[in-house]
Amino acid sequence: MIFLDSAATTPVRREVLEAMWPLLTGDFGNPSSHHELGESAKRALDGARKSVAASIGCRASDVIFTSGGTESDNLAIKGLALAEPRGRHIVTSAVEHEAVLESVDYLARIHDFEITVLPVDSRGRVDLDHVRDALRPDTTLCAIMYANNEVGVVQPIAAIAELCRVHGVPLHTDAVQAAGWLPLDPAGLGVDALSLSGHKLGAPKGIGVLIAKGRRSLEPVLHGGGQERGKRSGTENVAGAVGFAHALALAESDRIERAERIGQLRNDFVADVQARVPAAILTGPELGASSHRLPNNASFCFPGTSGESLLLELGRAGIICSAGSACAVGSDDASHVLTAMGIDEEVAQTAVRFSLSGETTAEELATVAAEIETAYRAVRSLSG
Repeated sequence: MIFLDSAATTPVRREVLEAMWPLLTGDFGNPSSHHELGESAKRALDGARKSVAASIGCRASDVIFTSGGTESDNLAIKGLALAEPRGRHIVTSAVEHEAVLESVDYLARIHDFEITVLPVDSRGRVDLDHVRDALRPDTTLCAIMYANNEVGVVQPIAAIAELCRVHGVPLHTDAVQAAGWLPLDPAGLGVDALSLSGHKLGAPKGIGVLIAKGRRSLEPVLHGGGQERGKRSGTENVAGAVGFAHALALAESDRIERAERIGQLRNDFVADVQARVPAAILTGPELGASSHRLPNNASFCFPGTSGESLLLELGRAGIICSAGSACAVGSDDASHVLTAMGIDEEVAQTAVRFSLSGETTAEELATVAAEIETAYRAVRSLSG
């Protein structure tokens, strides 16, 4: 099997499992319990929080553990919007993850918020002039993702953050796909809230983090025992938090070198695919030294085929990839990201995404490129 679907999930790293094991066996206490086992669990949780803060470059008190990226997005958007007294206007983009788009839709339907959805260009990038024009005195939140999960486009978050700062508007960014590939320092980015997910980093599914600046009010989405300083109730997933902290530290330790190496492999892979299948359309930003694209993302449309049929053919060859967002599985609609970029719905249905990991090799990619050519010819023959 050749696994090229890291944007959907990653395997748990052995080092992470080893770090978690004591919290799943001997030190299994509830960190809210006032006895030896509980105190031991609390120390482990506090240590994980400090480790995440050190890896990212924020205060430990800004780290809120959640169940994953979706909950982090929901807590940030609903929590900030409902806590801020400025007004009931939210700015977001047309290429956000469903967790963001459905959260703002909820606020519009249930709480009468007005939503401005910013368009993107043909490469998926938000125009700064559109952001500037959208911000108003009653804008209570701006939510723009750091890097897109389908086409890998990296948004100009620092520049957007500066516009938001001038207007006094808090900025949330979904950084789930950026983690392990791009800098996450909230102060450097200028963001007020940042969402992360463990299973994109080599930690287990079911653990995530929201980095939220303490000076910002945050209305809880989950109510109960008041854990996470009253911002996220529910007994903490201590083992998951320790695993997340360990995975993040590992990802940050060699991030720059890994991103450069995988980015070059990705560039060679794209060139190989386009040479073998000239009809293949690279979606998202162009490649190059100044590319605004995640180094591990290569996403294509193959006009005249079916993305699902190509996936089936590649799967038979032992190649694991996807048609787009794993969170939109089961939908027959064309990708909202691709159509927002101006790609025709019929062409958008032919999309296939390849997302590399830090362990992907040149030999694997050469095999995949050859199998893409074979699969493309087979599907074209069938459709013909």
